[in-house]
Amino acid sequence: MPISVAIVEDNAGICEELQQILAEDPSCACVCICRNVQTALREVPKHAPDVIIMDIRLPDGSGIDATLRLKRLLPRTEILIFTVYEESEDIFKALEAGASGYLLKETAPEEILSSIHDIKQGGAPMSGDVARKVIQSFRRKPVPVDPLTSREEEILQLLSQGYVTKEIAQSLAIGPETVKSHLKHIYGKLHVSTRTQAVIKYLG
Repeated sequence: MPISVAIVEDNAGICEELQQILAEDPSCACVCICRNVQTALREVPKHAPDVIIMDIRLPDGSGIDATLRLKRLLPRTEILIFTVYEESEDIFKALEAGASGYLLKETAPEEILSSIHDIKQGGAPMSGDVARKVIQSFRRKPVPVDPLTSREEEILQLLSQGYVTKEIAQSLAIGPETVKSHLKHIYGKLHVSTRTQAVIKYLG
Protein backbone atom coordinates (compact mmCIF):
# COMPACT_ATOMS: atom_id res chain seq x y z
CA MET A 1 0.00 0.00 0.00
CA PRO A 2 1.35 3.45 -0.88
CA ILE A 3 1.86 6.05 1.84
CA SER A 4 -1.27 8.24 1.81
CA VAL A 5 -0.47 11.93 2.10
CA ALA A 6 -2.68 14.96 2.74
CA ILE A 7 -1.45 18.48 1.94
CA VAL A 8 -2.55 21.52 3.97
CA GLU A 9 -1.14 24.55 2.14
CA ASP A 10 -2.71 27.81 0.94
CA ASN A 11 -0.23 28.56 -1.86
CA ALA A 12 -1.52 27.05 -5.11
CA GLY A 13 1.94 26.86 -6.68
CA ILE A 14 3.41 24.99 -3.73
CA CYS A 15 0.42 22.63 -3.71
CA GLU A 16 1.09 21.81 -7.36
CA GLU A 17 4.80 21.25 -6.69
CA LEU A 18 4.06 18.90 -3.80
CA GLN A 19 1.50 17.03 -5.89
CA GLN A 20 4.07 16.59 -8.66
CA ILE A 21 6.72 15.39 -6.22
CA LEU A 22 4.32 12.81 -4.77
CA ALA A 23 3.17 11.73 -8.24
CA GLU A 24 6.76 10.85 -9.15
CA ASP A 25 6.99 8.34 -6.29
CA PRO A 26 4.74 5.29 -6.83
CA SER A 27 5.01 4.47 -3.14
CA CYS A 28 3.21 7.71 -2.21
CA ALA A 29 -0.33 8.88 -2.98
CA CYS A 30 -1.83 12.33 -2.46
CA VAL A 31 -5.34 11.79 -1.08
CA CYS A 32 -6.38 15.28 -0.03
CA ILE A 33 -5.45 18.94 -0.56
CA CYS A 34 -6.76 21.66 1.78
CA ARG A 35 -6.11 25.38 1.53
CA ASN A 36 -7.10 26.43 5.06
CA VAL A 37 -7.60 25.18 8.61
CA GLN A 38 -11.36 24.70 8.53
CA THR A 39 -11.26 22.66 5.34
CA ALA A 40 -8.43 20.55 6.77
CA LEU A 41 -10.36 19.82 9.97
CA ARG A 42 -13.39 18.80 7.92
CA GLU A 43 -11.78 16.87 5.06
CA VAL A 44 -8.52 15.32 6.29
CA PRO A 45 -10.12 13.03 8.92
CA LYS A 46 -12.29 11.50 6.18
CA HIS A 47 -9.14 10.15 4.51
CA ALA A 48 -7.15 9.33 7.69
CA PRO A 49 -3.84 9.73 5.79
CA ASP A 50 -0.54 8.25 6.91
CA VAL A 51 1.17 11.64 6.67
CA ILE A 52 0.01 15.27 6.62
CA ILE A 53 2.25 17.96 5.11
CA MET A 54 1.27 21.06 7.09
CA ASP A 55 1.98 24.75 6.46
CA ILE A 56 2.12 27.02 9.52
CA ARG A 57 0.60 30.28 8.28
CA LEU A 58 -2.86 29.64 6.81
CA PRO A 59 -5.56 32.17 5.83
CA ASP A 60 -7.92 31.33 8.68
CA GLY A 61 -5.55 30.29 11.43
CA SER A 62 -2.40 28.51 12.49
CA GLY A 63 -1.13 25.23 11.12
CA ILE A 64 0.22 24.54 14.61
CA ASP A 65 -3.30 24.74 16.05
CA ALA A 66 -4.53 22.55 13.19
CA THR A 67 -1.75 20.06 14.02
CA LEU A 68 -2.91 19.85 17.63
CA ARG A 69 -6.53 19.32 16.67
CA LEU A 70 -5.85 16.85 13.86
CA LYS A 71 -3.47 14.83 16.04
CA ARG A 72 -6.28 14.39 18.56
CA LEU A 73 -8.57 13.14 15.80
CA LEU A 74 -5.90 11.06 14.04
CA PRO A 75 -3.34 9.92 16.63
CA ARG A 76 -1.69 7.48 14.20
CA THR A 77 -1.20 10.09 11.47
CA GLU A 78 2.25 11.66 11.29
CA ILE A 79 2.41 15.42 10.70
CA LEU A 80 5.31 17.00 8.82
CA ILE A 81 5.52 20.79 9.12
CA PHE A 82 6.48 22.42 5.81
CA THR A 83 7.12 26.14 6.14
CA VAL A 84 9.39 29.10 5.46
CA TYR A 85 9.41 29.96 9.18
CA GLU A 86 12.33 28.68 11.23
CA GLU A 87 11.91 30.61 14.49
CA SER A 88 12.59 28.48 17.55
CA GLU A 89 9.19 29.33 19.03
CA ASP A 90 7.38 27.97 15.96
CA ILE A 91 9.54 24.84 15.90
CA PHE A 92 8.89 23.87 19.51
CA LYS A 93 5.23 24.80 19.48
CA ALA A 94 4.78 22.56 16.43
CA LEU A 95 6.61 19.65 18.07
CA GLU A 96 4.64 20.10 21.28
CA ALA A 97 1.40 20.12 19.25
CA GLY A 98 2.24 16.69 17.88
CA ALA A 99 4.29 17.24 14.73
CA SER A 100 7.03 14.65 14.18
CA GLY A 101 9.05 16.53 11.57
CA TYR A 102 9.86 20.07 10.47
CA LEU A 103 11.06 20.95 6.97
CA LEU A 104 11.76 24.33 5.41
CA LYS A 105 10.23 25.02 2.00
CA GLU A 106 13.69 25.27 0.44
CA THR A 107 14.04 21.50 0.96
CA ALA A 108 14.91 19.58 -2.23
CA PRO A 109 12.21 17.29 -3.70
CA GLU A 110 14.18 14.11 -3.03
CA GLU A 111 14.61 15.14 0.61
CA ILE A 112 10.87 15.78 0.93
CA LEU A 113 10.14 12.26 -0.31
CA SER A 114 12.82 10.80 1.95
CA SER A 115 11.30 12.65 4.91
CA ILE A 116 7.82 11.34 4.15
CA HIS A 117 9.13 7.77 4.15
CA ASP A 118 11.19 8.39 7.27
CA ILE A 119 8.35 9.94 9.28
CA LYS A 120 6.06 7.09 8.29
CA GLN A 121 8.62 4.67 9.74
CA GLY A 122 8.80 6.53 13.03
CA GLY A 123 11.55 9.01 12.17
CA ALA A 124 11.70 12.71 12.99
CA PRO A 125 13.03 14.45 9.85
CA MET A 126 14.19 18.04 10.26
CA SER A 127 15.98 20.50 8.01
CA GLY A 128 19.57 21.06 9.11
CA ASP A 129 18.97 24.62 10.34
CA VAL A 130 15.98 23.45 12.36
CA ALA A 131 17.93 20.58 13.95
CA ARG A 132 20.65 23.04 14.99
CA LYS A 133 18.08 25.27 16.67
CA VAL A 134 16.80 22.26 18.60
CA ILE A 135 20.34 21.53 19.80
CA GLN A 136 21.04 25.16 20.72
CA SER A 137 17.83 25.45 22.70
CA PHE A 138 18.66 22.58 25.05
CA ARG A 139 21.87 22.57 27.01
CA ARG A 140 21.59 20.26 30.00
CA LYS A 141 21.34 16.53 29.52
CA PRO A 142 19.15 14.53 31.93
CA VAL A 143 20.76 11.44 33.39
CA PRO A 144 18.57 8.39 32.71
CA VAL A 145 18.04 5.89 35.52
CA ASP A 146 19.70 3.37 33.21
CA PRO A 147 22.65 5.30 31.67
CA LEU A 148 23.06 5.38 27.91
CA THR A 149 25.98 3.52 26.35
CA SER A 150 28.56 5.40 24.31
CA ARG A 151 27.02 3.95 21.12
CA GLU A 152 23.55 5.11 22.17
CA GLU A 153 24.98 8.58 22.87
CA GLU A 154 26.48 8.63 19.36
CA ILE A 155 23.16 7.62 17.79
CA LEU A 156 21.20 10.26 19.73
CA GLN A 157 23.72 12.93 18.75
CA LEU A 158 23.31 12.06 15.06
CA LEU A 159 19.54 11.88 15.51
CA SER A 160 19.54 15.40 16.96
CA GLN A 161 21.35 16.59 13.84
CA GLY A 162 18.52 15.35 11.65
CA TYR A 163 20.10 12.09 10.46
CA VAL A 164 17.71 9.32 9.40
CA THR A 165 18.25 5.63 10.18
CA LYS A 166 20.13 4.85 6.97
CA GLU A 167 22.45 7.86 7.41
CA ILE A 168 23.17 6.92 11.04
CA ALA A 169 24.01 3.38 9.95
CA GLN A 170 26.38 4.65 7.25
CA SER A 171 28.03 7.15 9.59
CA LEU A 172 28.68 4.53 12.28
CA ALA A 173 29.39 1.67 9.83
CA ILE A 174 26.65 -0.52 11.27
CA GLY A 175 23.48 -2.00 9.81
CA PRO A 176 20.10 -0.19 9.79
CA GLU A 177 18.57 -3.00 11.86
CA THR A 178 21.28 -2.49 14.48
CA VAL A 179 20.41 1.21 14.61
CA LYS A 180 16.73 0.35 15.09
CA SER A 181 17.65 -2.03 17.91
CA HIS A 182 19.67 0.68 19.64
CA LEU A 183 16.78 3.13 19.21
CA LYS A 184 14.43 0.67 20.90
CA HIS A 185 16.75 0.47 23.90
CA ILE A 186 17.14 4.26 23.95
CA TYR A 187 13.36 4.75 24.00
CA GLY A 188 13.10 2.39 26.94
CA LYS A 189 15.83 4.13 28.92
CA LEU A 190 14.43 7.62 28.28
CA HIS A 191 10.80 6.48 28.71
CA VAL A 192 9.70 7.88 25.34
CA SER A 193 8.04 6.43 22.25
CA THR A 194 9.24 8.62 19.35
CA ARG A 195 12.52 9.99 17.99
CA THR A 196 11.38 13.57 18.52
CA GLN A 197 10.64 12.89 22.20
CA ALA A 198 13.98 11.11 22.60
CA VAL A 199 15.97 14.03 21.14
CA ILE A 200 14.09 16.63 23.19
CA LYS A 201 14.45 14.65 26.44
CA TYR A 202 18.10 13.84 25.78
CA LEU A 203 19.02 17.45 25.04
CA GLY A 204 16.59 19.00 27.51
